[in-house]
Amino acid sequence: MYLKKLSLVNFKNYDEAELIFVDGANAFTGNNGAGKTNLLDAIHYLSLCKSYFNPIDSQQIKTDRDLFMLQGLFEKNSENELIACGVKKNQKKQFKRNKKEYQRLADHIGLFPLVMISPNDISLILEGSEERRKFIDTVISLTDANYLDELIIYNKALQNRNALLKQIADTGKYDPTLLEIFDDQLIVSGNKIFEKRKAFMQIFTPVFNQHYQYLTEGAEQVELVYESPLLNDSFASIIKKSLEKDRVLQRTSLGIHKDDLIFQVHANMPLKKFGSQGQQKSFLIALKLAKYSFIYQEKGFKPLLLLDDIFDKLDDLRITKLMKMVSEDDFGQIFITDTNSERVKSVFENIGTNLNLFQIDNGTISHE
Repeated sequence: MYLKKLSLVNFKNYDEAELIFVDGANAFTGNNGAGKTNLLDAIHYLSLCKSYFNPIDSQQIKTDRDLFMLQGLFEKNSENELIACGVKKNQKKQFKRNKKEYQRLADHIGLFPLVMISPNDISLILEGSEERRKFIDTVISLTDANYLDELIIYNKALQNRNALLKQIADTGKYDPTLLEIFDDQLIVSGNKIFEKRKAFMQIFTPVFNQHYQYLTEGAEQVELVYESPLLNDSFASIIKKSLEKDRVLQRTSLGIHKDDLIFQVHANMPLKKFGSQGQQKSFLIALKLAKYSFIYQEKGFKPLLLLDDIFDKLDDLRITKLMKMVSEDDFGQIFITDTNSERVKSVFENIGTNLNLFQIDNGTISHE
């Protein structure tokens, strides 16, 4: 699978643009703020129906315009697929595949998968467990259409149970039958999600370790640990034991919505506190490369790989190793942004790989 052509109208800082890509390495170079990352985000939209950086669709529309439009021509299984996205202020987002509009955006997820590596990924280390659960859920959703539906069911049941707990606290009226219904919904759905997360981690963890050791040449051992209350007790038991606490807190205190990924370095030390900047960057890149490998393994074709401004964040050794890795047969089409066109050209010349280079200047694109 690869993206052959990208068209933009009124998207972020672009009036109108059309780009033709090769199925290997494509690079966008230019000064900070020129619009390089916006092109990656446009590709992300076409893959996942949303921005990588900002969840508010209307804020992607160019200033003083009423709408934006994106269109991508993909080649998949030797056939062309036309994906289009349109957002107009105060209207519902439109998403089409081969001119036929989706009734549910969820039906598009996973058809044209990609992996983005960006400086924003540091939130996986610095922020709370929600970011890391989202990472797990996104990877599984790209390879398992039923998983996303199960998450929606679970979150609705969780919302209903929490609303009932608050109502009990406000009114003093306790309805155990209704609470039991919500408990059962949580347990059934939560168990399915837990089993899929656990199975995913068994495959994902060794792949992550392999990528990390390659990037760092085995410099140190790191650990990726899945943490869930369901690893030690059944969901039914957990819900029952935490009922009194939940009534006091007016929310469901335990469940798979509290799962986490623990990042460790130096024999069980938290990466956030004890990992160097280099270790943290290598850890995040290894996570994303493992995501790529997992999707490739499960889907049977290579997703797109988007690398946003990572040359400034890595030393020369890691840059060369990473570029050499992603230019080999296990990887497909890649998109790179960097401020220095000569640096990008030099890296790909050194590893003997052709490069399709675009120069970006304040929303204007020229092709080298």
